[in-house]
Amino acid sequence: MSKLKIKKVAKAFGKKEKVLNYTSNTYHLTRPKKVDAVMALMRECQPKTFEEWESFYFEKAFTKTKTPIKVTKEILTELGIRLYEKITQVVVPEWTEAFSQITLQDCIDFVYEVTIHRTYDGFIREKSVVNDYLAKKFPAIKFEESDPELDHAGDIDYLGWVGERAFGIQIKPITAQSSFGNYSVSERMKASFEEFTERFCGKGFIIFCEEKKIKNEEVLRAIEAEVARLKLR
Repeated sequence: MSKLKIKKVAKAFGKKEKVLNYTSNTYHLTRPKKVDAVMALMRECQPKTFEEWESFYFEKAFTKTKTPIKVTKEILTELGIRLYEKITQVVVPEWTEAFSQITLQDCIDFVYEVTIHRTYDGFIREKSVVNDYLAKKFPAIKFEESDPELDHAGDIDYLGWVGERAFGIQIKPITAQSSFGNYSVSERMKASFEEFTERFCGKGFIIFCEEKKIKNEEVLRAIEAEVARLKLR
């Protein structure tokens, strides 16, 4: 099997990268709904050259919408224009106002909040979602907190054991869907979830909650299907 030549083709945006990533993720401009499931297409293509991948993408890519639209260079250009408009018309004004209002006390309070208060809130939220809801909906499943290494590296908070196999759960507050960061939550977790599946056989699921209520209830049906699948293995 021939080895791929390691040659980067991506452009570096330097200090602008954080702003571009934040805005793109916040307004979902590079999500599957707009540009298709890119990594899935990449794995289907298995390109040996960049040119092969680029050609394959524009031939196969469709928006993940109710009525799929073929992705073209013109559509990507349009998304880039919308990204610029969001940055210049929304993000810059909002951040400029925020920057002018931030105080030393805000910074001190924020560090304390994230370290102490929000960690506690997150812990209680996870416990409630698992013990007050999931454990009751899936009484035959043994839910277990993940070890620190798995939680840190694999984005898994809890394991749901189906015999000797397990599926994984990451519990996030609803605000995580629009949090400041250099990554898309769904894309970031995809690779770690695949590693989890290789180790435990089960899939990884993200549960978004507000207070103690699960907001993406469709994930419960997906978990139910996964439990049935693991029982048959």
